Amino acid sequence: MDRGVALAVTAAAGGVVALQPLVNSLLGKQVGTLQAALVSFCVGTVALAVLVVFASGGYGALGSIGGVPWYGLIGGLMGAAYIVCALLTVRTLGAAGVVAATITGQLTMSVVADRFGWLGADRRPVTLSTLLGIALLAAGTWLIVARD
Repeated sequence: MDRGVALAVTAAAGGVVALQPLVNSLLGKQVGTLQAALVSFCVGTVALAVLVVFASGGYGALGSIGGVPWYGLIGGLMGAAYIVCALLTVRTLGAAGVVAATITGQLTMSVVADRFGWLGADRRPVTLSTLLGIALLAAGTWLIVARD
């Protein structure tokens, strides 16, 4: 994929993710927090199942899932943890606060994962500019959630 297209698609997906805590909070007010997380995942699962069957031509190599290490199967659990966390914190932090804190946490953990080559990532050094980027994101997060 072209780098510019990848950047645009990822930014668009980020925009959608920014609305996710608000949508789930709206649902949570009606059905309950954990119930909203369940509904969110069920709707997403159905959408992905439709994509797998109709857009990718079938189930492909899902039969070889037994060869995946256990930690390769916990991505959905990580997603569920994020959904519940966002549902619990969006009313306190607001959508911008949740997204800012999420991005800061994502960047920090991804830098650590790259540094140590976790989960098959290519090892990358931590540079001064990387640390400055994390510090600036943390400062931005604080500015967004700070009360005047």
